[in-house]
Amino acid sequence: MSTPRLDLTSDLPDLLMALIDIASESLQEQVIADAVETSLGGLDHLEIVRDGNTIVARTNLGHPERVVIGGHLDTVPVNGNMPSSRVHVDGEDRIYGLGACDMKGGVAVALQLAVSVTAPTRDVTWIFYEAEEIDSRYNGLRRLAQERPDLIAGDFAVLMEPSNAVVEAGCQGTMRVEVSTSGVRSHSARSWMGENAIHKADEILVRLTAYQPREVEIDGLVYREGLSAVGIRGGVAGNVIPDECVVSVNYRFAPTTSSAEGEAHLREVFDGFDLTVADAVDGALPGLSHPAAIAFIAAVGGEPSPKFGWTDVARFSALGVPAVNFGPGNPSLAHHHNEFAPVGDLTRVRDGLLAWLTA
Repeated sequence: MSTPRLDLTSDLPDLLMALIDIASESLQEQVIADAVETSLGGLDHLEIVRDGNTIVARTNLGHPERVVIGGHLDTVPVNGNMPSSRVHVDGEDRIYGLGACDMKGGVAVALQLAVSVTAPTRDVTWIFYEAEEIDSRYNGLRRLAQERPDLIAGDFAVLMEPSNAVVEAGCQGTMRVEVSTSGVRSHSARSWMGENAIHKADEILVRLTAYQPREVEIDGLVYREGLSAVGIRGGVAGNVIPDECVVSVNYRFAPTTSSAEGEAHLREVFDGFDLTVADAVDGALPGLSHPAAIAFIAAVGGEPSPKFGWTDVARFSALGVPAVNFGPGNPSLAHHHNEFAPVGDLTRVRDGLLAWLTA
């Protein structure tokens, strides 16, 4: 397949539509990575490094400060939302299509600025990475952090995740646990001969329903935690009393809580039940008191809000690099079949970043 050529100097809506129309579901990012690499290649002010289907483009102007601006190239699976379209709705122009919100809108802004801002007042590392939407072992940014940390080193980082064109600071930690019950199989015609593990799970659901999540204030932002059942399995046949039931539970916790503390809390909540941690990642503190964050917010404007959810800002936080989310689109529309990015958001994010990079 020939590599599509992206016109990075075109109008932002047109560039976003071109990106949407390059299919790039997770683990299928080669074509879009080729297009990004080809479109950025040959520019005198950028050094290009490719790692798998992750593209890093860096200025090396000798400035005392380096910032990192990143966005992922992959999308969730198509859901009747390709190709892209431009529609005027409710008084605004919108770009619809797979990844318009999460997060090719942010990628379009970053690509246009990468090519147009040839002399920023701080050195910039642009990262366009693969496989964010699936298991983290495939994540291109995670791989760089482990194998090439020099490529993502910086004093401040911006993840262009959708945030309604305002700063969303930090992110929640997330943990998924499996809470299980056990019983004894028997024929359902003689149910009294067994112990029904599914029936025993009702207490797990009672505790989840009664749970009162905390609200934790950090740097003036309130992070609301959550504890939710996200799956349940049990039973082997329609005429067998089940001997096992497993409730999958997702815990979203404030960035001041570590994964270890989160696990200890859940073991208290589900005391008396078997609990296994399936996966867990720490969140990231907002870091709004950091001088780089203060300067960034002053340049882009708006009132910061907390990030509800986990993003790759946590990877930078783990490296000691303060980071925020800042991108076009409503995060509530991420992965929605009808996702879109308002053209006004694209412009506001671009103009805010341009003011910051050239101040």
